[in-house]
Amino acid sequence: MTDIIQLLPDHVANQIAAGEVVQRPASVVKELLENAIDAEATEIKLIIKNAGKTLVQVIDNGKGMSVTDARLSFERHATSKIKSAEDLFQLNTKGFRGEALASIAAIAHVSLKTKRSSDELGTSIEIEGSTVKSQDVSVTPTGTSVAVKNLFFNIPARRNFLKSDTVELRHITDEFHRVALAHPNIGFAFYHNGSELFNLPNENYRQRVVHIFGAKTNEKLVPVEEETEVLKISGFVGKPEYSKKTRSEQFFFVNNRFIKSPYLNHSISAAFEGLLKDGYHASYFLNLTVDPKTIDINIHPTKTEIKFDDEHTLYAILRSAVKHSLGQFNIAPILDFEHQSSLNTPYKYKDKTVTAPIIDVNRGFNPFSDNTDVGNKINRTSFTKAPTASWESLYVGLESKGNASDTEFSEVTFESDTKTESIFEDASIETTKTTFQLQQKYIVSTLKSGMLIIDQNRAHQRVLYENFLKHITIKEATSQQLLFPLQLHFTPNEIHIIDGLKSDLEHTGFVFSELSEDGITITGLPVGVPESEVSIILEQLISDVENDVPDANFSSTDLLAKSMAKSLAIKNGQSLNNTEQEHLVNSLFACKEPNVSPTNRPTFITMAVNDIEKKFV
Repeated sequence: MTDIIQLLPDHVANQIAAGEVVQRPASVVKELLENAIDAEATEIKLIIKNAGKTLVQVIDNGKGMSVTDARLSFERHATSKIKSAEDLFQLNTKGFRGEALASIAAIAHVSLKTKRSSDELGTSIEIEGSTVKSQDVSVTPTGTSVAVKNLFFNIPARRNFLKSDTVELRHITDEFHRVALAHPNIGFAFYHNGSELFNLPNENYRQRVVHIFGAKTNEKLVPVEEETEVLKISGFVGKPEYSKKTRSEQFFFVNNRFIKSPYLNHSISAAFEGLLKDGYHASYFLNLTVDPKTIDINIHPTKTEIKFDDEHTLYAILRSAVKHSLGQFNIAPILDFEHQSSLNTPYKYKDKTVTAPIIDVNRGFNPFSDNTDVGNKINRTSFTKAPTASWESLYVGLESKGNASDTEFSEVTFESDTKTESIFEDASIETTKTTFQLQQKYIVSTLKSGMLIIDQNRAHQRVLYENFLKHITIKEATSQQLLFPLQLHFTPNEIHIIDGLKSDLEHTGFVFSELSEDGITITGLPVGVPESEVSIILEQLISDVENDVPDANFSSTDLLAKSMAKSLAIKNGQSLNNTEQEHLVNSLFACKEPNVSPTNRPTFITMAVNDIEKKFV
């Protein structure tokens, strides 16, 4: 019987390793940007085509590589970052596994050009699927340029799992933000399909946050500074009134490395306890500096998860630091009374001696006396009353009125109550209800065969969805003009998404007067959309577009209609009167697809009389 265990070929092993390191184009962006930072580059340029599916190129002005280093960089477990196992606990660089370039080269066409400052000529290498096609001497500037083309060209199944360009670009942008925020001392440029998305100069941390997330972000930031023997914290948290329904502005950096830590995130939530509305999340951009020996980075292939030696201490310090900053800058509510500056002691009284107050009282003063005393210090003329008639004159004529005959009251007329007609016909004589609301969530109605139970939120979503879809399709939506224009501020990436949906939004009833890099100005809204809900609607829409939720969209029009219906639908817990309940039921069964919500969930269920009777057996 032959042996059945065999060693895998190198190209197959590389492809398997690539599955751990390279999951999508954003993974390539992360690895290449980190390599450029480790090369001590001061200027890094990222070039993307078709959301990274066609091209991902990173150009830096770092140290460059020699001919031998350039060739060895594509071998598995070849790295300049560590030499022994002990080095894993003293890491000050980004990459250290030695698998990034080898994994990328196994599933793409890679072109590398590099040169050191001490060399006259550089090196150019072309690799396709782990196979070196060429290696030549080339004329290239100091630094390194890595171009990754046709990602997953030899693994069609992996390529089919990639999302739309919008989603993949969002993942690439997220990785770019994470790297750029961790290194404000490095200049970054980001180009997609020939257009410049970001151009970030060398700057301080606050400027870097503002340049990435928009100028309006500057007024949202609250600085956080704390230094202990265990942990050093620096960065910013967002003010509670600027919280978002998404977690797109939450960044933890440990030793200049982006990490995900639900445990530390909970410490921030605890610090904001009582300041945020339900469903909203605080923004934070925090840098944590700890001893490299107290953390273990080598627990996840993407190095986004870190294991701490003492998480409980970090939790307590982080929570206290954020809470202290919120209180220090008068963000957190405090028990205090209104203070009037007029009660303060003037500064010029600082050296003045204290004297007892003197009170001068005229003990002979009588405000009810008619005579005036010239000798008094107080002018009594103001207290002198004008002579009036005797009090008996007030009752003159009352005796004759009291003798009036009682017949005078028969002429008194009373104003009759105005009878107000009801808005709805026959509402005043309605004695029975056809619908009932259960737990402020379900609408219960009767049928000939039994009972109907409707989910009010899903039912209203279906009604709104078909209305919005109809308006967008026929392009004849009704708009209500605003008395004062509504100005909203978003990040440059969010503005780009709204710009792509602008025409569809206008067909639903939105009227845009301005769309700039800093924000948008809205002068008209769809009928029935309250002004207070506009920012929530657009934030939800942006989130749905970025995450491609749901994935089974027929078009951007369908996604827009679903997102707006989800934002504006009646929420569970909202009380409805009988008329509103009946209107919702009638509107639901007037829809083309009343059985399911826009997300294909049932809107109602029925219970037959037989089923109810079985419950009593």
